[in-house]
Amino acid sequence: MLNRIIIMGRLTRDPELRHTQTGTPVASFTLAVDRDFKDRNTGEKGTDFIDVVAWRQTAEFVSRFFTKGRMAVAEGRLQIRDWTDKEGGKRRSAEIIADNIYFGDSKRDAENGGGYASSGSGYSNGYSSAPAPAAAPSYNTAPGSDQFSDLSDDDPDLPF
Repeated sequence: MLNRIIIMGRLTRDPELRHTQTGTPVASFTLAVDRDFKDRNTGEKGTDFIDVVAWRQTAEFVSRFFTKGRMAVAEGRLQIRDWTDKEGGKRRSAEIIADNIYFGDSKRDAENGGGYASSGSGYSNGYSSAPAPAAAPSYNTAPGSDQFSDLSDDDPDLPF
């Protein structure tokens, strides 16, 4: 069986960090995830609000570095819970149990009002940061440049 899910969205509120009776950290938060299509009548994209739960180091990481409005990528499994509300009614809710949480934006984007840039600079489960991706090199592909050369059709070393 396979139960893997990856979503990307903005936090609707600051993560709530709690501890179990045995001291295990658990953080809960909600991600607002835009749909890929627009409503036929309104022309606007819908949004799903998906609950996410993180445990242990991941919970501490989320509560320390994420705030309302930050773009986050959550990777984990989907879990369905059945429960009874205060009036005795049967309820069901779905949530993601996150194994990894990554920044979906850069720190600069978050400080400047949360632009929609998606750098994907994968931070997860720890406090060390990965280096920012370098800018893509630009190549001069004009005829006569020494970066690339034309291949002849009769190269005997090519397998095709």
